Amino acid sequence: MKPTPIKRILTVLAILLVLVLAMATLAQAAPISVVDDRGRTVTLAHPPERIVSLLPSLTETVCALGACERLVGVDRYSNWPASVVPLQGVGGGLDPNIEAIVALRPDVVLMATSSRAQARLESLGVTVVALEPKTHADVQRVLGKVGQVLGVQDAQRVWRTIDAGVQAAAQSVPPTVRGARVYFEVNSGPYAAGPSSFIGETLARLGARNIIPAALGPFPKLNPEFVVRADPDLIMVGARSAEGLAARPGWGQMRALRDGRLCRFDAAQSDVLIRPGPRMAEAARLMATCLTDKAPRKEVRP
Repeated sequence: MKPTPIKRILTVLAILLVLVLAMATLAQAAPISVVDDRGRTVTLAHPPERIVSLLPSLTETVCALGACERLVGVDRYSNWPASVVPLQGVGGGLDPNIEAIVALRPDVVLMATSSRAQARLESLGVTVVALEPKTHADVQRVLGKVGQVLGVQDAQRVWRTIDAGVQAAAQSVPPTVRGARVYFEVNSGPYAAGPSSFIGETLARLGARNIIPAALGPFPKLNPEFVVRADPDLIMVGARSAEGLAARPGWGQMRALRDGRLCRFDAAQSDVLIRPGPRMAEAARLMATCLTDKAPRKEVRP
């Protein structure tokens, strides 16, 4: 009996399915090589199933790429999504608990290039991939690198979502507040977000002007008098640092504080704002709302 057209179609589909599954299996089995931010080529025999992350932005990136369940340990500051909180227990990113990490038997440890623990971990046979995003371009690049490590196809879909979200936030800012001069304090050092930082790049996309000169670098420590002299239109700061701003010499006379043009971000919002990773669109929305609500209005001629 000759096979019917439907049977022939089903047979072809079954063969295609087998081929797709075989290709996927081969892709999973193939060794993975990635050049990290130290310029080192790191090779993994297969996509890691046990991952330790020592940087909150990298933890969030792993989860955004759908691999949260592969995390077996995170640093004490990684707290999003909530599912990673029980994994805290390997110390800080710069000074992690080496013994605790080794005991977790990770296939790979993701960590910042600035961490002092890289050489010690590698001497104990632990595979390390060091990545540290500092700009928008870095975030896009690191998404691709982590996607390579995880064996995830089209990791850049996450970047496209981030970029579209930042653009939507920029479009929400009224023309009447564009050009506002902003001081964004990262912590009470005071350390500020300069124009070349990922925070500064987001502010620029929102139409704000940064009072920090680009020559000072991405996150410069400032003389507090510099901010007084710059007299920004608007100040963005974490709630903990905001409490003592007016008590700093001369700060109470700045127009932004005198006129209440200050945005205080709570701890959860501050985490979103200072982490260069998957939640940058949410950070842009927080900054856009601040600009819309607090920045001085200017006349816009038709």
